[in-house]
Amino acid sequence: MTIAVYLAIYAGAAMFLAGCLRRILIYARAPLHLRWELYPVPHEDPARAEHGGSYFESAGWWHKPQVFHRCREWMAMFQEIAFLKSLREFNPRLWIPSFLFHGGLYLWIASLILMMAATLPGALTPELQIARLSVALLPAAAWAGFAGEILVIAGALLLLLRRMTDVSLKNYTKAGDIFNLLFFIVAFAFLAAGFVIHGSNAASMGEIARGILRFDRGTDIGVVLGTGLMLTSALAAWIPFTHMSHFIAKYFTWHSVRWDDRRMERGSAMESKVAGYMNYHPTWAALHLAANGEKSWAEIAASAPAQEAKK
Repeated sequence: MTIAVYLAIYAGAAMFLAGCLRRILIYARAPLHLRWELYPVPHEDPARAEHGGSYFESAGWWHKPQVFHRCREWMAMFQEIAFLKSLREFNPRLWIPSFLFHGGLYLWIASLILMMAATLPGALTPELQIARLSVALLPAAAWAGFAGEILVIAGALLLLLRRMTDVSLKNYTKAGDIFNLLFFIVAFAFLAAGFVIHGSNAASMGEIARGILRFDRGTDIGVVLGTGLMLTSALAAWIPFTHMSHFIAKYFTWHSVRWDDRRMERGSAMESKVAGYMNYHPTWAALHLAANGEKSWAEIAASAPAQEAKK
């Protein structure tokens, strides 16, 4: 079973990275967005951002260089990622289960990073296996991982309960949503059980981490924990190909849609792209646009909107 666990972990990691890269390329290559014109944006000057203003308020703004306050962007991203700030403000009932779920994932991922940092030196150079750093980090990483697993299970159960009982979420709940939550619950339940049910001959978490790095076939992982590791690896491979990859979409939503207030300048790459888009032949259903696939965007933009027939 040890070999199967190792192969599942490496395959899951490879699929996760490949799937994330595919998503990034899809979003990065997408056409320019339709600007939302929502203010303030985090990179705006703090004095204007306080009242929801923008650099368009400045006289002759098209002659002045545009200044971006990137530190404010990173702070806004941190608040959203770490504390789900928007969800807490606009949907507080959903915030607690989501915060438990995401917080547990963050804690579990942090434990993996700690465990790899503690075992990598020993995996590369065996005589460093008893280094003080490893001795200090491994127990902390193991318990942090267990705590993260419990939080993920609790959050997923609460989210599942909300989706099954909240009428307002009925239109947003599909079979795939239920499957994904159950997948998380089962996979992390096996991981947590494997941490608790630890046989006398089973390898410690540090030994398992070293075994994964060195592909040590003599490491006794245990059936329960091994099943959890394989299920988690399959889950990691599955995530980028579902809407659970919204952590990638959020970056582009923030930077390419919500916060992109660049002005279009002559000779710029943006002008070149927009000029190409004007040759598209849209097929929107809106009758006033008459976008039936025959007219280009340039022709539609140059003509007056059609009048809707009165009923």
